[in-house]
Amino acid sequence: MTRNVDLLVIGLGPAGSSAAAAAARAGASVLCVERKKVIGIPVQCAEFIPLPLARYAAPEARAQSVDAMDTALPSGARSQRAFHGLMIRRDRFDQGLANAARAAGAVLWTDSVLRTLDTGARRARISTATGLREVGYRLLVAADGPQSAVAACLGVERLPLVTTRQYTVPLRRAQRDTDIWLSPQTPGGYAWLFPKGTVANLGLGVDPAFESDMKAPLDALHETLVAEGRVGADILLRTGGPIPVGGLRARLVEGDVVFVGDAAGFTHPITGAGIAAAVASGERAGEAVAGTLAGDRAALAVYEEEMREQFEPSLARGLGARRRMAGIWRTDRAARDETHRAGWIAFDEYYAADEPQLNQHGETET
Repeated sequence: MTRNVDLLVIGLGPAGSSAAAAAARAGASVLCVERKKVIGIPVQCAEFIPLPLARYAAPEARAQSVDAMDTALPSGARSQRAFHGLMIRRDRFDQGLANAARAAGAVLWTDSVLRTLDTGARRARISTATGLREVGYRLLVAADGPQSAVAACLGVERLPLVTTRQYTVPLRRAQRDTDIWLSPQTPGGYAWLFPKGTVANLGLGVDPAFESDMKAPLDALHETLVAEGRVGADILLRTGGPIPVGGLRARLVEGDVVFVGDAAGFTHPITGAGIAAAVASGERAGEAVAGTLAGDRAALAVYEEEMREQFEPSLARGLGARRRMAGIWRTDRAARDETHRAGWIAFDEYYAADEPQLNQHGETET
């Protein structure tokens, strides 16, 4: 028997839950499918959000405030810049957004996986804990991350990815700044320490085209910080995952399918930040879905136009910096401070680079 809904949402991260809540509040029937048994677990995130997003974080999801970013360059020189935000408990943050979607009327299926998608018939087959289910939908929101199963079913392009590895370790000294390390040892990425009260997230990301070994440099950084008395030797949690770094998809709307969050490529190509954009794109997509269901034929096109206008300039600048750096890794220039100053958001040189020009498809001109 087929279950029919107005909106099928694949993925219950911040983007999917935000889309589901917005559409359900407008009166749409919404079904959400999430592959994890428990929403938000395992956590695959450094867990920082900018201050404007704090209103979405319930008290139990808040870990501590952050005031500054301390960036270390290859020479060892350091620079500090104001960087206000909030460290969250990402699992509780995601669960809070999902609960808001449920409270708005959305139905949530966890431990469930999209198996096939027939866009012509608007039918999806979902593997659930109780067996294979068929779902009919009028519109679908793809919020299933950088390796989107929806995108694979549609046969659209894969997003370029950086891979990450992260340890949660004891934090020996309280701090209210984040640490960033820029180095030739992390080509296409960087290393970080984000404080969370008595623990910290210590990790790094690299472009797999340049480096595959993340364990050795992360272990070396961990050992250095242990020797300095900043963190403990114990590794309380290991995690990691892919981050999209190629900017927005060529199209955010494919027929009756709307891409949001990481699945759409909203993640910043340099920093990997994406939670705020995920919530914003999810909410706006949910509103566009509601508008479409109410008869507004332009609603989805307006969603794409607005999202590109809001996010593409920043993403394009990051993508331009990323492309410039790609020609520098594995050369002597990768060990120079000035190279990294032009490639990282904490320095004026990053913003002084020529503003990238976008073509009609929203791609940077070369």
